[in-house]
This record gives sequence, structure tokens and C-alpha cells, in this order.
Amino acid sequence: MDLQGKAALVLGGIRGIGKAVALALAQRGMMVAVTWFDWESALPALEADLAATGARHLVIRANLLDTDAIPGLVDRAASEFGRLDVLVNNIERGGWPVVHGPYTGDQWDLEMATTLRAKRWAFETALPHLCQSGNGAVVNISSIAGQVGRAGPAAPVFADGYAAANRGVSSLTETWARMAAPRVRVNELMLGFFETRHGPGTRGWDLLSDAQRRAILDHTLLNRTGTLEDAARAALFLIADAPFMTGAVLRLDGGYVLGGDAAQPVPQGVTNPGESVFGE
Repeated sequence: MDLQGKAALVLGGIRGIGKAVALALAQRGMMVAVTWFDWESALPALEADLAATGARHLVIRANLLDTDAIPGLVDRAASEFGRLDVLVNNIERGGWPVVHGPYTGDQWDLEMATTLRAKRWAFETALPHLCQSGNGAVVNISSIAGQVGRAGPAAPVFADGYAAANRGVSSLTETWARMAAPRVRVNELMLGFFETRHGPGTRGWDLLSDAQRRAILDHTLLNRTGTLEDAARAALFLIADAPFMTGAVLRLDGGYVLGGDAAQPVPQGVTNPGESVFGE
């Protein structure tokens, strides 16, 4: 997809990964609408950084838990730019066990409302606009919590409700890809441990012990956490450079899901060269 002159709506773009993706799209010539709700102290920096790209942009305060307000948000972005070609569904709660402890009923409901429900209403409302584009793209941003749950080194990081919600995101990605084809591609960017998202720069990461942080890195094949640039480049790939990809999950986790154990050398074996193992 040629991004020049096209329009994107990036949910949850006040800081971190959402902001990095929004700026990457703006730098590629897109008009970008970005939503925010909290972290107001980061708003001046967002405004300044978007202005520095020279791209036409719109920053909207929106409570995405209010599903009745989402159609107005989407319509405002589409009306401002005269089109909507890309939706970046970057919205989640992501409670940490080490921070929040066991979920209460209200916390569980908030996780589902943020990580799952808000994404669904944003997609449903944006889909007609994306179809009009004729070459639209949706990126659902999720977490490897949907695969690994509260297991191994991730246990103090991924809450059970967060893991369940993210497994649901993958189901929605496949369903929406069927609904939107062939005019709109829907893919999922599944993130591991990233700076500002379950990694450095977060309250939860600082609450982990040195041994707990080391265990996470040791379990990651590339032995580091992800960067904002890593996430932005992957999102750009799904949007601009993957025209034959839809309904797919791009796992960007440095190899965490595979685990940190190195492949063992091939054994020498017990047969002679040229000897069949079947005794023929």
C-alpha cells in the first residue's frame, strides 16, 4: 500500500507503542488521527512530535470504554480527512499481578471492556470507511500473554484476565479477516516484552526483582526486550508491505514463546555411514 495521502486512526496513541506507530505512519505521508484518554502530561510531546512530521493530524480525547461514543470518534476522523484507510487497534488494560494482585470482578470486567470490547466496536464502526478505501488495513495489537498465560517467567507479569482477553483478540482477527475480505486486510501484531509495555519504562517492570527480570531475558532467544522502533517497523510492514497477508498473527517477541533453551548439537549416532536404520 502506498501510504502517501491516506488516512489512519491509531487508538491509544498518547505514548509508547501507539505513539511510535502513529509517528511512523505520519512520517510516511499519512494523515493520522490519534486518540488518548489518560496520561495527559504526555499530550504536549505528542502534539509537538506529530507537528514535526509535517503531516496533517488530529488528536482526539476519547473514552473507548463508552461504546456509544466510538462511532462519533471514527466518523470524526473520516470526516476530517475525507477517508479512512487504516485502523490501528491499540487499546488494552494489561494489569500486572505484581502490581494489582488478583483481579477483582471490576478489574476483570475492565480488562475485557478495554482489551476486547473497545477493539470490536472500533472495527465494526470503521469497517464501512475502510471498505470504501478499497485497500484498507487493520492491525490488532495484542500480547503473547494470549499464548503463554501465567506460566514460567511471565507469571508475575501477565494477569489471567489479560491472557484470556488476548487469546480472544486472535479469534477476532480471524473473524474480521473473513468479514473484511477482499477490500480490507486484518492482521494481528502480537507483542512480547517491550519498553513501555510489560518491559522497561513501566511501573511493573521496576517492581520485579533482578532475578525475575533476568529470567524473562534468559527465556527470550534474542536476550533483550523490544523497542518502540521494533514495534513501529512491524506495524508498517503489516500495513504497507504485506498485500497478500490477512487473518495472520505476526509474533514479535524476540523468541520468548520458543523459550531460551538453545538447540542441542546433533548427536553422532550409532550407525555406520551409509547403513540403513531399517537394516535393509
